[in-house]
Amino acid sequence: MFVSLEGGEGAGKSTVIAALHAVLAEGGREVVATREPGGTPEGEAIRELLLSPGQHLVPEAELLLMFAARAQLVRRVIRPALARGAAVLADRFTDASFAYQGGGRGLDTGHIAELERWAAGLRPDLTFLLDVGVAQGLARARSRGGEPDRIEREREDFFERVRAAYLARARAEPERFRVIDASQPAEAVREAAVAALRAWLAQRA
Repeated sequence: MFVSLEGGEGAGKSTVIAALHAVLAEGGREVVATREPGGTPEGEAIRELLLSPGQHLVPEAELLLMFAARAQLVRRVIRPALARGAAVLADRFTDASFAYQGGGRGLDTGHIAELERWAAGLRPDLTFLLDVGVAQGLARARSRGGEPDRIEREREDFFERVRAAYLARARAEPERFRVIDASQPAEAVREAAVAALRAWLAQRA
């Protein structure tokens, strides 16, 4: 099974992904956790390029770099893990490109869909979308301290478009998406995500 976790800045993905990992690992199941961009040595190098504040990438280059890292991740990590019966838990996958490069950057989603078909070649079985208002999410992200990366430096209207694109995808694919209200306290968000995952696993049993 292939499960992904999506959300904008400050949605609390790192907190939730640990809880989902624990549920998937129950009974001794192997769980392979990945992140995007990254997840392989080559992907991590691309991540540095994509997120470095000193880079001035045009949207098309950003999109292609994302899919270059993703193609490596799918073929080196995700497909081999699924083939041996492991569960894969991904911190972002192709939905992020539709949200960030499609919604945020305004790139043609038809091009993104073609890259998804050709370079990725698969979609998650289940996707959690942690949804939080942009102002609240950015306030959380900034409270962590540290220098914001190239994406985190974008304006609020960029993140509003990202959020709208995510929610549109969730509405279009209600069977795959579980939208979690991430404006709640962290414990409530974790509990809601875990309950949704357990319900989905029970349906598959």
